[in-house]
Amino acid sequence: MELSRPADESRVLVIYTGGTIGMLVGQQGYVPEPCFLTETLRSQSRFHDPLQDSLFSNASSVQGFREWSSGRSSPLPSAESGSLSPDPLGRTLLVRSSRPIGHSTTLDTSPNTKQHFMKDQPKSIRISDNVYEAHLPTLVTPRSKVPGGSGSKSIRYAILEWNPLLDSSNMDIDDWIRIATEIELNYVFDAFVVLHGTDTMAYTSSALSFLLEDLGKTVILTGAQIPLSQLRNDAVDNLMGALTIAGHYIIPECCLYFNHTLFRGNRVTKMSSYDLSAFNSPNFAPLVNVGIDIVVNWNDVIRQTSLRKFRAHKHMNPHVATLRLFPGISGATIRAFFMPPIRGVVLETFGAGNAPQRSDVMEALKEACDRGVVVVAISQCAKGSVSDAYETGRTLLQVGVVPGSDMTPECALTKLGYLLSKPELSSKDVRDLIGIPLRGELSRASGAVLQQPSIEQNLDNIQQLLSQFVRLTQPPSSLPQITVTPESVESGAQDAAAPWSWTAAEATATEAVLFPFLVHLAAARDNIESLNFCLKPATSDGGAGPGVAAADHVLKFGMIPGGIVNCLEPGSGRSPLHVAALNGNTRSVDVLLRSGALVHLRDTLGHTALYLAARQGHEAVVDLLVQAGATLGGTDQLFAHPLIDNATRTGDSASLRVWSKAECS
Repeated sequence: MELSRPADESRVLVIYTGGTIGMLVGQQGYVPEPCFLTETLRSQSRFHDPLQDSLFSNASSVQGFREWSSGRSSPLPSAESGSLSPDPLGRTLLVRSSRPIGHSTTLDTSPNTKQHFMKDQPKSIRISDNVYEAHLPTLVTPRSKVPGGSGSKSIRYAILEWNPLLDSSNMDIDDWIRIATEIELNYVFDAFVVLHGTDTMAYTSSALSFLLEDLGKTVILTGAQIPLSQLRNDAVDNLMGALTIAGHYIIPECCLYFNHTLFRGNRVTKMSSYDLSAFNSPNFAPLVNVGIDIVVNWNDVIRQTSLRKFRAHKHMNPHVATLRLFPGISGATIRAFFMPPIRGVVLETFGAGNAPQRSDVMEALKEACDRGVVVVAISQCAKGSVSDAYETGRTLLQVGVVPGSDMTPECALTKLGYLLSKPELSSKDVRDLIGIPLRGELSRASGAVLQQPSIEQNLDNIQQLLSQFVRLTQPPSSLPQITVTPESVESGAQDAAAPWSWTAAEATATEAVLFPFLVHLAAARDNIESLNFCLKPATSDGGAGPGVAAADHVLKFGMIPGGIVNCLEPGSGRSPLHVAALNGNTRSVDVLLRSGALVHLRDTLGHTALYLAARQGHEAVVDLLVQAGATLGGTDQLFAHPLIDNATRTGDSASLRVWSKAECS
């Protein structure tokens, strides 16, 4: 049965494409076995605890463990325990796919195996052209503490298993588009985990980063070097880490998780075929490091600032290729490689973007560029970027080659295929867009040096901050406006007292405490001036460059999940967007959305900003949130249906119209 959603539960769709993680040893080596992964996870209480009666759910304290242990004949789980059996309530989740859902064959073709195998297969129904749906049985993790909060949350997930399962070396463009399509078809889920083989995982993560346009939810690819079937493996940590991050955080990017590290998907490359730390991101720091604590680098997480709904782009130009330069390469080789139908080439150059200067090589490249072929230069070095520091690099630019900055080979190839698949873009448009970071795939060229803000600058910021508080909290009055000023103490008296200095870090910490309160207050009062004060720190005067303001902003808000625009009230768990939507403050909602507010955040009761706006009848706010891709999630549907029924009985057409716009089904 399809279940209603508790407020303390996240829903994640696991798209299992294949790969080492779910393989068994066959006659020819490791081979994928249908349903093995799902059944194995179901048998492990760390991955499936439907009654929340496992050790993991009851060992948060000594007393909890003793109560759990005393209620069992043995402290070890048995095969008959609820934790190792299918969900006793038969709970399912509706999942859609572009292909029929389920399997029809296994490696073991004995009659008994076939009967057991087919008994548990979901019923796949075709609902339209190339769209199928089925109710898949769910698995649920033990409850775990919500990072940064006081409550706990479980992660309920369904596994959409491909048929057939693929070795990643057999992945191609159609499979990338299939994954993107299945994410789009199932966008009601809170997050997505894609299980994938490691050999081409970096290509897939790069491709998905471009295909998933205006993404507002977490997408994580992961896999394993050693399959789950082996006693010693990395599959358990990789899958549990990916599920935990997907279920507890909104990181609206396509990411890759491996060996306790979450990378931006289009910045990563496979570095080793045998190390458990198989992947690395040479030119960009990880988004998340998982140790004793889960540390998220929120300053580097991309936030969606456009008012557009999520969509999956379903085309990639196949006529792109990679050419690695080598000493002695000839113009004839380059001409042969660039023959039609090639439309784009990633040119892996020496060092910082250098190439042989022979005339035949340069002429061959110029002919291709003049013919409309887009040629992107990247470095053969794992770490570094192309530049025009050398004469041998500048000549490439002069013949029409486009610098690809510090993109990885996987990213440059998939970005080129993505841009060339858009008919509205000319070759010039594609060349221009190659050097612009669309999904954080390359580093911007910048000469600004980040500087630490001085104590005087911090004190001035705090003075402005307190002035904003006074202005917002004082009632309307004809009395003169109050201005907050620092105490005036003679410098001689200060020197005589020999006070301790107030460090810049202390001043910054004070600001970081005050700003979340101000941004919520400004959102509630619909005060755009104060909102902008919080969200757009002004560049310092007095000769300080833009780096000062940038560094100040980083220091203040680097540890706030999602930045100051997504800071949560401790009691209600509401973001500024929740507050503005609840009060019908359309202007504030617009400012917050354009500043990176996350539309899929849920408060402590499991409600989104869209639900709060619809419940209060704020139609203009609902229109704006839906335009930005907001959907009802968490417990929204459960609470919305009685309100809709009541509006139907009373003939409240305005409320019905608002709920219809919120797409309440």
